[in-house]
Amino acid sequence: MNPATLSIIMLTLFSGTMITTLSSHWLPAWMGLEMNMFAMIPILMLKHNPRSTEAATKYFLVQTTASALLMMAVMINFMYSGQWTIMKISNPLAAHIMTISITMKMGLAPFHFWVPEVTQGTPLLPGMILLTWQKLAPITIMYQMMTTINPTLLLTMAVLSIMIGGWGGLNQTQLRKIMAYSSIAHMGWMTAIITYNPTLMTLNLMIYLLTTTSMFLLLMPQSSTTTLALTHTWNTMPLLATLMTTMLLSMGGLPPLSGFLPKWMIIQEMTKNNLIVMPTMMATLALLNLYFYMRLIYSTSLTLFPTTNNTKIKWKFKLTTPPPLTPTLITLSTMIIPLSPMLYILK
Repeated sequence: MNPATLSIIMLTLFSGTMITTLSSHWLPAWMGLEMNMFAMIPILMLKHNPRSTEAATKYFLVQTTASALLMMAVMINFMYSGQWTIMKISNPLAAHIMTISITMKMGLAPFHFWVPEVTQGTPLLPGMILLTWQKLAPITIMYQMMTTINPTLLLTMAVLSIMIGGWGGLNQTQLRKIMAYSSIAHMGWMTAIITYNPTLMTLNLMIYLLTTTSMFLLLMPQSSTTTLALTHTWNTMPLLATLMTTMLLSMGGLPPLSGFLPKWMIIQEMTKNNLIVMPTMMATLALLNLYFYMRLIYSTSLTLFPTTNNTKIKWKFKLTTPPPLTPTLITLSTMIIPLSPMLYILK
C-alpha cells in the first residue's frame, strides 16, 4: 500500500476513535464509529487475498448492522426524551437496542461469532489493531451508558463471554483464533465490573491492551500463526520463547504477574457488592483460558522440534529486530503487580 494512503487511513482510524471517545453527543459518537469502521476495512486487506477480502466483508456487515441498530435506538430515545446526550437514555427499549449494538461492536457474546473469523483472515498486525485499538470506542460509549444499562443483562452477557472465550479456544491450533477467544473472555471481565466500579474496568482494559499488544509483538518477528510454528521458537530464539511463556502466564492471570491484578480486584469488588455466585463462576471459567494458554506454553518452551543431529539449538540465531517499545510493553505486562497498593488506593 502507498505510504501516503496508509498514513491517511491510520489518521482516520485514530481520529474516529478520538471523536467517539471525547463525545457526549450521539451524533459525533456515531460518526466516529463510522470513520473507525471504514478506516479499518483497508487495514484488514493489507495483504490482498480472498481470505482477507472475506474477513473484511464479514467485518463490514457486522459493524454496519450494529451501527444501524445504534442509530435506530438513538432516534427512538430522541422521540421519547428530546435528548441527544449519551448519558440520558429514558426509554428501556432504546437502552436494550443500544446495549446490543455496542456489544456487537465489542465482540461480546452472544454476538461474538465474527471476532475469530475476522481475526483469522488477516495478518498479525491488522489482527492486533482489531483486538486492541478497535475496542476503545465502543467501551467508551458503554462507560457513559453504564447508569442506564440493565446490570443483570450485562452480567449475563459477561459470564457467557467468559464461558465462550474459554471453551472456544480449547480445540484451536491457530494462534490468531486463540487470541480472538482470549479477547472475548477479557471483554467479559470488563463488562462484568463496569456497572459496579468503572475504574476497575479501565484498569482491566489497560492491562488487556498491554498484554495483547505484547503477545502480538512477540509473534510478529517469526510470523508465528499456528501452534506448530511455536515449536521452532526454542531452537531459533530461546529468549523469545521465555518471554512468550511469561506473557501467556500473565494473560492467564497467574500471580505474581500483571494479569492477576485486575482479576483479583474485580472478584474482590463483586464480593463487596454481595455477589458470590457470579465471581465464583467467572474465576472457574477463567481456568479454561488458562488451560489453552498452558497448551501454548507447552508447545513453546517444553518441546523441541525434531532434528537429524544431536544439536537441538542452532549455533547461529536469527538476527531479528523487535518492534519499537517491545521491552517496555513486556515489562509493564508482567511486572506491574508491586503497584497494586497504589492502584487500590486510586480505585
